[in-house]
Amino acid sequence: MHTVPLYAALDLGTNNCRMLVARPTARGFRVIDAFSRVTRLGEGLGASGRLSEVAMERTLDALEACVIKLERNQVGRARLVATEACRRAVNGQEFTARITKRTGLVPDIISPVEEAGLALAGCASLLDPNIPWALVFDIGGGSTELVWVRNSAAGQTVMGVQSIPAGVVTLAEQWAGELGCGVGYAKVVEQIGNAFRPFESLHTISSLMGGSMVQMLGTSGTVTTLGALHLGLERYERSQVDGLDLSFSDIAAVTSRLAAMSADERAAHPCIGSERADLVLAGCAILEAVCRLWPLGRLRVADRGVREGVLLGMMRDDARAGEAERAS
Repeated sequence: MHTVPLYAALDLGTNNCRMLVARPTARGFRVIDAFSRVTRLGEGLGASGRLSEVAMERTLDALEACVIKLERNQVGRARLVATEACRRAVNGQEFTARITKRTGLVPDIISPVEEAGLALAGCASLLDPNIPWALVFDIGGGSTELVWVRNSAAGQTVMGVQSIPAGVVTLAEQWAGELGCGVGYAKVVEQIGNAFRPFESLHTISSLMGGSMVQMLGTSGTVTTLGALHLGLERYERSQVDGLDLSFSDIAAVTSRLAAMSADERAAHPCIGSERADLVLAGCAILEAVCRLWPLGRLRVADRGVREGVLLGMMRDDARAGEAERAS
């Protein structure tokens, strides 16, 4: 019989509600159960500034499904973090109170800086310790985060974070009519590039790009989808995508294929699906802006991020508390 407690990390984003249930191990953790559902919590948020009733109900249904799994697995400790949609909506706090009343879960609306730090913590093991700098990005539903990292075998130090309120859902809604054509797509790439230029000016990343000094790591549905398409997978397989290295020419080739597809063709592809068919080009535009600003030529794909960072943080805190108690 297991005596090690189970932990659960829930990530309530603009597009998805996701959960991981895991047990600590000597080298990290082992996933016991998982949940993911597209809820489109941020649908219409850009225009109205509010979370809609329909979107909130979809999300509450998903969180109730998570609670069933929490109870079934007898989870000892759980944390629910909410990101851009709840940060941005005028009724975000009202909705989180509603979540607690309906499910018993207490959401923590985290800042963009904490979100970026959790994403980094979750995927840090994929960084090459021999490359001293890393540019890590997370393309979300409602925002995109950049993290500039000093990297070594001893760990990572965050040197800077930038978050912009543009993600695949917000861009797809704002530019729905333009993303499918070359001119409109180019405008989105330029807009995102302009938003990220202050990050380059502040940290002068370009000055370090020669001589294998900088690596790039992407964690998002956009990069995992592109990785799966590049590999020609008939169905998504995390084990093949997580940790995959993609060249920028690979990315450009897959992006061109996606742009040439009709919406129905994208929806029919098993690695995209109907729930993400209208979002994938928006993600490609954000990714292209990042690749143009910092033409490192290659990036590593991470199918991990905030949830893994939340799990590791809880487990680390409890381990330290246990050590302090034993020492006292």
